[in-house]
Amino acid sequence: MAIREDQNRFKSIIKGKVRDDFKRYVTNGEMIGKREDEFVKIPIPRIDIPTFRYGPKQNEQGVGQGDGDGEQGQGSGQQGSGKGEAGDQSGEHMIEVEISMEELAEILGEKLELPKIQPKGSKNILAEKNKYSGIAPVGPEGLRKFKQTYKKALTRYISSGTYNPNDPVIVPIRRDYQYRSVKKTQTPHTKAVVIYMMDVSGSMGDEQKEIVRLESFWINTWLKKHYKGLDTRFIIHDASAKEVDEDTFFKTSESGGTLISSAYKLCQQIIQEDYASSEWNIYPFHFSDGDNWSGEDTRLCLTLLKEFFLPNVNVFSYGQVESKYGSGQFLKDLQKEFTNDDRLTLSQIEGRDKILGSIKDFLGKGK
Repeated sequence: MAIREDQNRFKSIIKGKVRDDFKRYVTNGEMIGKREDEFVKIPIPRIDIPTFRYGPKQNEQGVGQGDGDGEQGQGSGQQGSGKGEAGDQSGEHMIEVEISMEELAEILGEKLELPKIQPKGSKNILAEKNKYSGIAPVGPEGLRKFKQTYKKALTRYISSGTYNPNDPVIVPIRRDYQYRSVKKTQTPHTKAVVIYMMDVSGSMGDEQKEIVRLESFWINTWLKKHYKGLDTRFIIHDASAKEVDEDTFFKTSESGGTLISSAYKLCQQIIQEDYASSEWNIYPFHFSDGDNWSGEDTRLCLTLLKEFFLPNVNVFSYGQVESKYGSGQFLKDLQKEFTNDDRLTLSQIEGRDKILGSIKDFLGKGK
Protein backbone atom coordinates (compact mmCIF):
# COMPACT_ATOMS: atom_id res chain seq x y z
CA MET A 1 0.00 0.00 0.00
CA ALA A 2 2.81 2.42 0.88
CA ILE A 3 4.55 1.69 -2.43
CA ARG A 4 1.33 2.43 -4.33
CA GLU A 5 0.89 5.70 -2.44
CA ASP A 6 4.48 6.68 -3.28
CA GLN A 7 3.88 5.86 -6.97
CA ASN A 8 0.70 7.95 -7.03
CA ARG A 9 2.50 10.83 -5.33
CA PHE A 10 5.38 10.61 -7.82
CA LYS A 11 2.93 10.58 -10.76
CA SER A 12 1.19 13.63 -9.29
CA ILE A 13 4.53 15.46 -9.07
CA ILE A 14 5.35 14.58 -12.68
CA LYS A 15 1.96 15.80 -13.94
CA GLY A 16 2.44 19.00 -11.95
CA LYS A 17 5.80 19.64 -13.62
CA VAL A 18 4.27 19.04 -17.07
CA ARG A 19 1.45 21.48 -16.24
CA ASP A 20 3.86 24.13 -15.01
CA ASP A 21 5.99 23.99 -18.15
CA PHE A 22 3.26 22.95 -20.56
CA LYS A 23 3.98 25.52 -23.28
CA ARG A 24 7.53 24.20 -23.65
CA TYR A 25 6.26 20.65 -24.15
CA VAL A 26 3.68 21.79 -26.71
CA THR A 27 6.24 23.66 -28.82
CA ASN A 28 8.99 21.03 -28.52
CA GLY A 29 8.74 18.15 -30.96
CA GLU A 30 11.18 15.87 -29.10
CA MET A 31 8.53 14.02 -27.08
CA ILE A 32 6.35 13.33 -30.14
CA GLY A 33 9.04 10.99 -31.45
CA LYS A 34 8.86 8.98 -28.22
CA ARG A 35 5.33 7.67 -28.49
CA GLU A 36 4.73 4.05 -27.54
CA ASP A 37 1.14 2.94 -28.01
CA GLU A 38 -0.91 5.07 -25.60
CA PHE A 39 2.07 6.51 -23.70
CA VAL A 40 4.62 9.26 -24.33
CA LYS A 41 8.08 9.50 -22.78
CA ILE A 42 8.73 12.99 -21.46
CA PRO A 43 12.20 14.23 -20.44
CA ILE A 44 12.13 16.10 -17.14
CA PRO A 45 14.83 17.16 -14.65
CA ARG A 46 15.64 14.38 -12.18
CA ILE A 47 13.71 14.65 -8.94
CA ASP A 48 15.90 13.88 -5.93
CA ILE A 49 14.28 13.10 -2.61
CA PRO A 50 16.27 14.80 0.23
CA THR A 51 18.30 12.28 2.24
CA PHE A 52 21.20 12.36 4.69
CA ARG A 53 24.51 11.54 3.05
CA TYR A 54 27.61 10.75 5.08
CA GLY A 55 30.85 12.19 3.80
CA PRO A 56 34.30 10.55 4.04
CA LYS A 57 35.89 10.28 7.45
CA GLN A 58 37.85 13.49 8.11
CA ASN A 59 41.57 13.61 8.88
CA GLU A 60 42.08 13.61 12.62
CA GLN A 61 44.22 16.75 12.38
CA GLY A 62 41.25 18.73 11.19
CA VAL A 63 38.96 17.94 14.10
CA GLY A 64 40.28 20.40 16.72
CA GLN A 65 38.16 20.97 19.82
CA GLY A 66 39.65 24.29 20.89
CA ASP A 67 39.28 27.86 19.63
CA GLY A 68 41.32 27.17 16.53
CA ASP A 69 44.52 28.98 17.55
CA GLY A 70 46.66 25.86 17.85
CA GLU A 71 48.34 24.05 15.01
CA GLN A 72 46.22 20.98 15.55
CA GLY A 73 42.95 22.90 15.64
CA GLN A 74 43.22 24.90 12.45
CA GLY A 75 42.64 21.91 10.23
CA SER A 76 43.78 23.77 7.15
CA GLY A 77 46.07 21.01 5.92
CA GLN A 78 48.37 21.21 2.93
CA GLN A 79 46.35 19.14 0.48
CA GLY A 80 45.43 22.00 -1.86
CA SER A 81 42.64 24.56 -1.93
CA GLY A 82 40.17 22.48 -3.96
CA LYS A 83 39.56 25.40 -6.34
CA GLY A 84 40.10 23.71 -9.69
CA GLU A 85 39.02 24.75 -13.17
CA ALA A 86 36.10 22.32 -13.43
CA GLY A 87 33.45 24.74 -12.18
CA ASP A 88 31.30 24.63 -9.07
CA GLN A 89 27.80 23.98 -10.52
CA SER A 90 26.25 20.55 -10.92
CA GLY A 91 24.77 19.67 -14.29
CA GLU A 92 21.04 19.14 -14.80
CA HIS A 93 20.30 15.43 -14.95
CA MET A 94 17.33 14.46 -17.09
CA ILE A 95 15.15 11.40 -16.74
CA GLU A 96 12.40 10.12 -19.02
CA VAL A 97 9.03 9.34 -17.49
CA GLU A 98 5.96 7.86 -19.15
CA ILE A 99 2.68 9.72 -19.17
CA SER A 100 -0.45 8.43 -20.85
CA MET A 101 -2.17 10.15 -23.76
CA GLU A 102 -5.28 10.33 -21.58
CA GLU A 103 -3.37 12.31 -18.93
CA LEU A 104 -1.87 14.59 -21.58
CA ALA A 105 -5.37 15.28 -22.91
CA GLU A 106 -6.56 16.14 -19.40
CA ILE A 107 -3.70 18.60 -18.94
CA LEU A 108 -4.36 20.14 -22.37
CA GLY A 109 -8.04 20.56 -21.54
CA GLU A 110 -7.24 22.15 -18.17
CA LYS A 111 -4.64 24.58 -19.53
CA LEU A 112 -6.80 25.73 -22.46
CA GLU A 113 -10.17 25.35 -20.67
CA LEU A 114 -11.46 23.24 -23.53
CA PRO A 115 -15.14 22.20 -23.44
CA LYS A 116 -16.12 18.57 -23.67
CA ILE A 117 -16.95 17.52 -27.23
CA GLN A 118 -20.57 16.62 -27.94
CA PRO A 119 -20.34 13.93 -30.65
CA LYS A 120 -22.85 13.73 -33.47
CA GLY A 121 -23.65 10.82 -35.75
CA SER A 122 -24.45 7.38 -34.34
CA LYS A 123 -24.80 8.58 -30.76
CA ASN A 124 -28.13 6.75 -30.43
CA ILE A 125 -26.46 3.37 -31.04
CA LEU A 126 -25.61 1.99 -27.61
CA ALA A 127 -22.79 -0.47 -26.94
CA GLU A 128 -23.13 -2.79 -23.94
CA LYS A 129 -20.18 -3.33 -21.62
CA ASN A 130 -19.84 -5.45 -18.46
CA LYS A 131 -18.57 -3.58 -15.42
CA TYR A 132 -17.68 -5.15 -12.07
CA SER A 133 -19.27 -2.65 -9.74
CA GLY A 134 -19.63 -4.29 -6.33
CA ILE A 135 -20.01 -7.35 -4.12
CA ALA A 136 -22.97 -9.77 -4.02
CA PRO A 137 -23.78 -12.84 -1.86
CA VAL A 138 -24.38 -15.03 -4.91
CA GLY A 139 -22.60 -15.55 -8.18
CA PRO A 140 -20.48 -17.95 -10.25
CA GLU A 141 -17.49 -19.55 -8.53
CA GLY A 142 -15.11 -17.89 -10.97
CA LEU A 143 -16.08 -14.50 -9.51
CA ARG A 144 -15.79 -15.42 -5.84
CA LYS A 145 -13.79 -12.84 -3.82
CA PHE A 146 -11.69 -14.87 -1.38
CA LYS A 147 -10.51 -11.95 0.73
CA GLN A 148 -14.02 -10.63 1.30
CA THR A 149 -15.25 -14.19 1.94
CA TYR A 150 -12.58 -14.71 4.61
CA LYS A 151 -13.44 -11.39 6.26
CA LYS A 152 -17.11 -12.34 6.37
CA ALA A 153 -16.27 -15.71 7.96
CA LEU A 154 -13.90 -14.07 10.47
CA THR A 155 -16.61 -11.61 11.47
CA ARG A 156 -19.01 -14.51 12.03
CA TYR A 157 -16.47 -16.37 14.19
CA ILE A 158 -15.76 -13.29 16.35
CA SER A 159 -19.41 -12.32 16.80
CA SER A 160 -20.34 -15.88 17.81
CA GLY A 161 -17.44 -16.13 20.28
CA THR A 162 -15.88 -19.16 18.58
CA TYR A 163 -12.71 -17.44 17.36
CA ASN A 164 -9.58 -18.85 19.07
CA PRO A 165 -6.45 -16.67 18.64
CA ASN A 166 -4.28 -19.65 19.61
CA ASP A 167 -5.83 -21.76 16.85
CA PRO A 168 -6.92 -19.18 14.21
CA VAL A 169 -8.51 -21.59 11.76
CA ILE A 170 -11.33 -19.95 9.77
CA VAL A 171 -13.57 -22.18 7.67
CA PRO A 172 -16.05 -20.20 5.50
CA ILE A 173 -19.51 -21.63 5.02
CA ARG A 174 -21.92 -20.96 2.18
CA ARG A 175 -23.44 -17.81 3.69
CA ASP A 176 -19.97 -16.24 4.01
CA TYR A 177 -19.30 -16.39 0.26
CA GLN A 178 -18.88 -13.05 -1.52
CA TYR A 179 -18.83 -12.55 -5.31
CA ARG A 180 -18.00 -9.77 -7.72
CA SER A 181 -21.22 -8.39 -9.11
CA VAL A 182 -21.53 -7.53 -12.80
CA LYS A 183 -23.47 -4.55 -14.05
CA LYS A 184 -24.18 -4.00 -17.73
CA THR A 185 -23.56 -0.41 -18.80
CA GLN A 186 -24.56 1.20 -22.08
CA THR A 187 -22.42 3.85 -23.71
CA PRO A 188 -22.95 5.78 -26.95
CA HIS A 189 -21.04 4.26 -29.85
CA THR A 190 -19.37 7.10 -31.74
CA LYS A 191 -16.73 7.13 -34.45
CA ALA A 192 -14.56 9.96 -35.71
CA VAL A 193 -12.10 10.67 -38.49
CA VAL A 194 -9.54 13.47 -38.74
CA ILE A 195 -8.43 14.39 -42.26
CA TYR A 196 -5.31 16.55 -42.37
CA MET A 197 -4.54 18.50 -45.55
CA MET A 198 -1.29 20.42 -45.96
CA ASP A 199 0.18 22.65 -48.63
CA VAL A 200 3.66 21.29 -49.38
CA SER A 201 4.65 23.77 -52.06
CA GLY A 202 8.04 25.44 -51.84
CA SER A 203 6.80 28.27 -49.62
CA MET A 204 5.97 25.80 -46.80
CA GLY A 205 9.38 25.17 -45.24
CA ASP A 206 10.54 22.81 -42.50
CA GLU A 207 9.56 25.19 -39.69
CA GLN A 208 6.03 25.59 -41.06
CA LYS A 209 5.61 21.82 -41.35
CA GLU A 210 6.96 21.31 -37.83
CA ILE A 211 4.28 23.68 -36.51
CA VAL A 212 1.65 21.60 -38.33
CA ARG A 213 3.16 18.39 -36.92
CA LEU A 214 2.98 19.71 -33.35
CA GLU A 215 -0.58 20.97 -33.73
CA SER A 216 -1.81 17.72 -35.26
CA PHE A 217 -0.29 15.71 -32.38
CA TRP A 218 -2.20 17.73 -29.76
CA ILE A 219 -5.39 17.81 -31.81
CA ASN A 220 -5.27 14.01 -32.08
CA THR A 221 -4.54 13.71 -28.35
CA TRP A 222 -7.66 15.71 -27.48
CA LEU A 223 -9.95 13.98 -29.97
CA LYS A 224 -8.81 10.51 -28.83
CA LYS A 225 -10.02 11.40 -25.35
CA HIS A 226 -13.56 11.68 -26.74
CA TYR A 227 -13.49 9.05 -29.48
CA LYS A 228 -11.98 5.66 -28.69
CA GLY A 229 -11.95 4.72 -32.37
CA LEU A 230 -10.25 7.59 -34.23
CA ASP A 231 -9.25 7.31 -37.89
CA THR A 232 -6.58 9.64 -39.25
CA ARG A 233 -6.00 10.39 -42.95
CA PHE A 234 -3.37 12.62 -44.57
CA ILE A 235 -3.44 14.63 -47.81
CA ILE A 236 -0.62 16.71 -49.27
CA HIS A 237 -0.99 19.12 -52.15
CA ASP A 238 0.70 21.69 -54.31
CA ALA A 239 -0.97 22.04 -57.72
CA SER A 240 -2.31 18.49 -57.30
CA ALA A 241 -3.24 16.41 -54.25
CA LYS A 242 -2.58 12.85 -53.08
CA GLU A 243 -3.18 10.79 -49.96
CA VAL A 244 -0.05 9.70 -48.05
CA ASP A 245 0.95 8.12 -44.75
CA GLU A 246 1.83 10.19 -41.69
CA ASP A 247 5.60 10.04 -42.16
CA THR A 248 5.37 11.22 -45.78
CA PHE A 249 2.92 13.95 -44.77
CA PHE A 250 5.49 15.73 -42.61
CA LYS A 251 8.59 15.11 -44.73
CA THR A 252 7.48 15.87 -48.29
CA SER A 253 8.65 19.08 -49.96
CA GLU A 254 7.47 20.13 -53.39
CA SER A 255 7.76 23.19 -55.57
CA GLY A 256 5.54 24.93 -58.06
CA GLY A 257 2.08 26.39 -57.81
CA THR A 258 -0.71 25.76 -55.33
CA LEU A 259 -4.27 24.70 -56.13
CA ILE A 260 -6.06 24.33 -52.79
CA SER A 261 -9.17 22.94 -54.49
CA SER A 262 -7.22 19.79 -55.42
CA ALA A 263 -6.96 18.88 -51.70
CA TYR A 264 -10.60 19.76 -51.02
CA LYS A 265 -11.79 17.57 -53.91
CA LEU A 266 -9.75 14.59 -52.68
CA CYS A 267 -10.98 15.12 -49.12
CA GLN A 268 -14.56 15.19 -50.39
CA GLN A 269 -13.98 11.93 -52.25
CA ILE A 270 -12.55 10.21 -49.14
CA ILE A 271 -15.52 11.30 -47.01
CA GLN A 272 -18.09 10.21 -49.59
CA GLU A 273 -16.46 6.80 -50.05
CA ASP A 274 -15.52 5.90 -46.46
CA TYR A 275 -17.22 8.14 -43.89
CA ALA A 276 -20.97 8.64 -44.06
CA SER A 277 -21.78 11.85 -42.19
CA SER A 278 -24.77 10.17 -40.54
CA GLU A 279 -22.43 7.73 -38.77
CA TRP A 280 -19.10 9.53 -38.45
CA ASN A 281 -17.86 12.64 -36.69
CA ILE A 282 -15.69 14.29 -39.35
CA TYR A 283 -12.90 16.80 -38.68
CA PRO A 284 -11.06 18.17 -41.75
CA PHE A 285 -8.01 20.36 -41.02
CA HIS A 286 -6.23 22.31 -43.73
CA PHE A 287 -2.85 24.04 -43.23
CA SER A 288 -1.32 26.41 -45.76
CA ASP A 289 0.50 29.73 -46.02
CA GLY A 290 -2.57 31.08 -47.85
CA ASP A 291 -0.97 31.59 -51.23
CA ASN A 292 -3.47 30.06 -53.71
CA TRP A 293 -2.81 29.99 -57.45
CA SER A 294 -5.80 32.04 -58.58
CA GLY A 295 -8.97 33.76 -57.50
CA GLU A 296 -10.92 31.30 -59.62
CA ASP A 297 -9.58 28.35 -57.62
CA THR A 298 -10.38 30.16 -54.38
CA ARG A 299 -13.98 30.62 -55.54
CA LEU A 300 -14.15 26.86 -56.22
CA CYS A 301 -12.91 26.19 -52.67
CA LEU A 302 -15.57 28.50 -51.22
CA THR A 303 -18.25 26.63 -53.17
CA LEU A 304 -17.01 23.25 -51.90
CA LEU A 305 -17.08 24.55 -48.35
CA LYS A 306 -20.61 25.94 -48.66
CA GLU A 307 -22.20 23.06 -50.53
CA PHE A 308 -20.41 20.01 -49.14
CA PHE A 309 -18.11 20.43 -46.16
CA LEU A 310 -19.97 22.72 -43.79
CA PRO A 311 -23.29 20.80 -44.02
CA ASN A 312 -21.60 17.41 -43.49
CA VAL A 313 -18.71 17.77 -41.03
CA ASN A 314 -18.54 18.63 -37.32
CA VAL A 315 -16.34 21.62 -38.03
CA PHE A 316 -13.93 22.55 -40.83
CA SER A 317 -10.65 24.05 -39.58
CA TYR A 318 -8.18 26.14 -41.55
CA GLY A 319 -4.81 27.09 -40.07
CA GLN A 320 -2.68 29.62 -41.90
CA VAL A 321 1.01 29.18 -41.07
CA GLU A 322 2.95 32.36 -41.62
CA SER A 323 5.63 32.19 -44.29
CA LYS A 324 7.71 35.01 -45.73
CA TYR A 325 6.96 33.62 -49.19
CA GLY A 326 3.17 33.33 -48.87
CA SER A 327 0.65 36.10 -49.50
CA GLY A 328 -1.81 34.96 -46.82
CA GLN A 329 -4.75 35.94 -49.05
CA PHE A 330 -6.73 32.72 -48.59
CA LEU A 331 -7.44 33.45 -44.92
CA LYS A 332 -8.74 36.91 -45.82
CA ASP A 333 -11.06 35.42 -48.44
CA LEU A 334 -12.46 32.92 -45.92
CA GLN A 335 -12.96 35.62 -43.28
CA LYS A 336 -14.86 37.76 -45.77
CA GLU A 337 -17.05 34.93 -47.07
CA PHE A 338 -17.86 33.15 -43.78
CA THR A 339 -18.21 35.92 -41.23
CA ASN A 340 -19.51 34.53 -37.91
CA ASP A 341 -20.14 31.03 -39.30
CA ASP A 342 -19.21 28.73 -36.39
CA ARG A 343 -19.05 25.70 -38.69
CA LEU A 344 -15.71 27.05 -39.95
CA THR A 345 -12.75 27.67 -37.61
CA LEU A 346 -9.95 29.95 -38.75
CA SER A 347 -6.60 30.37 -37.05
CA GLN A 348 -3.53 32.40 -37.91
CA ILE A 349 -0.33 30.72 -36.70
CA GLU A 350 2.53 33.18 -36.77
CA GLY A 351 5.10 30.92 -35.07
CA ARG A 352 5.63 28.22 -32.48
CA ASP A 353 4.65 30.49 -29.62
CA LYS A 354 1.18 30.77 -31.18
CA ILE A 355 0.53 27.01 -31.27
CA LEU A 356 -1.36 26.90 -27.95
CA GLY A 357 -3.64 29.73 -29.01
CA SER A 358 -4.29 28.04 -32.34
CA ILE A 359 -5.22 24.75 -30.64
CA LYS A 360 -7.66 26.74 -28.50
CA ASP A 361 -9.12 28.25 -31.68
CA PHE A 362 -9.63 24.82 -33.22
CA LEU A 363 -10.92 22.87 -30.21
CA GLY A 364 -12.57 25.56 -28.13
CA LYS A 365 -16.04 25.15 -29.66
CA GLY A 366 -16.60 21.65 -28.32
CA LYS A 367 -18.02 20.39 -31.61
